[in-house]
Amino acid sequence: MKIRSDILRTYQSIHTWTGITTGLLLFIAFFAGALTMFKSPITQWAVPENHVLPAISVGQYDELVQQATAQYEAANNGFTLHFDQHHSPMTWYEQGGGRGLSIDSHLRQASFNKEGELVSVANQQNLLGDLIDQLHRTAGIPGKAGHEDIGVLLLGVASALYFIALVSGVIFLLPTLVKSFFSLRQKKGANRFWLDTHNLIGITSLPFHLLIAWTVVVFAFHDMLYGGLSLIYGDEPMFERNGGSKQVYSVAELPPVERYFEAVGNMVDGYDIVSLTFADLATPRARLSIEVAGDGKLQRAAETDIIAMHPFTLDVTYSTLSIPENGAFGPLVKSFFALHFGNFANDTGRWIYFLLGMMGAILFYTGNLLWLEKRRQKQAKQSRSVTIMAKLTIGVCLGSVLGVATSILASKWLYLAGVDINLGYINVYYGVFIASLGFAFWQGAAKSAIALQALIAATCLGVPLTSFFTVLFSHDTHWHFAGGTLLVDGLALVFAWIFFKAARKTRQRAYQGEPDSIWFIPSKVHATPDDSVQPKTI
Repeated sequence: MKIRSDILRTYQSIHTWTGITTGLLLFIAFFAGALTMFKSPITQWAVPENHVLPAISVGQYDELVQQATAQYEAANNGFTLHFDQHHSPMTWYEQGGGRGLSIDSHLRQASFNKEGELVSVANQQNLLGDLIDQLHRTAGIPGKAGHEDIGVLLLGVASALYFIALVSGVIFLLPTLVKSFFSLRQKKGANRFWLDTHNLIGITSLPFHLLIAWTVVVFAFHDMLYGGLSLIYGDEPMFERNGGSKQVYSVAELPPVERYFEAVGNMVDGYDIVSLTFADLATPRARLSIEVAGDGKLQRAAETDIIAMHPFTLDVTYSTLSIPENGAFGPLVKSFFALHFGNFANDTGRWIYFLLGMMGAILFYTGNLLWLEKRRQKQAKQSRSVTIMAKLTIGVCLGSVLGVATSILASKWLYLAGVDINLGYINVYYGVFIASLGFAFWQGAAKSAIALQALIAATCLGVPLTSFFTVLFSHDTHWHFAGGTLLVDGLALVFAWIFFKAARKTRQRAYQGEPDSIWFIPSKVHATPDDSVQPKTI
């Protein structure tokens, strides 16, 4: 395909600068987003067994609610009933809760023991999976603008530029697409290999990236979109709202739990109730949020669909189900959410999205490497802009990976130390991230890349070793060591091997590569790459 060279240069420039200005933020978002595919197993890996009370049969929930609300006043205003084995049957907040993340939230949990007696424990709610999800949504940028996270807004802008980078990159690649599509030319130098890798990942996952870019923009600026639509709707509400009931009920008047199962079954087939969350039960605003999940279903939330219902009258006020009452527009909007979250196709879909998310992170990392290689000068001393971007790329990308890995590794040790678990996660992540960034600027891109990759490998190896240690030596606190938790240990081992190999490759290139590269570390006089003498910092 023939395209004029001046047009290609224009699109190359657009692709380069839109990519380089957004790549670091998007690397963090994609890496953390890939991990959120296993958000529940990661949290289960971190939480001790004795923080989850035994499951009970559906027929026992009514008695559990009656006894718990009679004994604990806080439960009368609201509580959640869980129907999966990874949560206690009944929970409610004694501190914190509400919308958004509250790192000091304390949950009280209730169940029955083997003798049928009420048992209850209160623990700090573990938010490891939610904090990784928050990192995915905000790239770790703190602060709010109004009621919206600043990080979400910045990622919305970055995703709009990212969409432009995708389109311009495809146009720029078109003339050589057929010839070099599946080529990975390792013998033509590192620069050519990274270029081929970057192009292959970008083209093979293009539909996924276009979808993610578009949906993130919508998620970030939905309030503005609705504000624009208000000019059309005027005073007429855009969404139908149930007027609700002004009557105040008591917890004792709640219908049996089986009635909620029947109500959901009458609405739709193929869904199971995951949880029932009751709120404001002692007020006229009493409400019930029902989380339902179905195998192979497109779902509006990350893992479930939602049905909003009056807890006493069972009147449905809202749902995300694909039912005739929601019209044709509802399923269309829902499909965008489901395709972004990857919650269809069950475990197969999660693995595909995990791999695509990791490939996306590699895409942004290799894009920065290509920019650095293209702008390097044929001399030992590189320009200031190249060295700063190299340090930023290593510090931000590898620092975020090391920060997440260290936070996961720290989980069980934080429990054993008896400290604030969620505050510990935040301190560990930001402490490691800032230290990594500072180390990159202190030691330079080449030396810090080797050291940080080696640290990531060691940290990831520490995850399964910690699990093994707690099984053998922790007598008072025990963790799950089966199913989803083994998945976390297994993935950690894979990452340890990948980063160990990457550190060795980076070291080899640093001492044996091209002298005019930003990644080259000059040895002292008469020293060889294998000498134990420490290389001079550049």
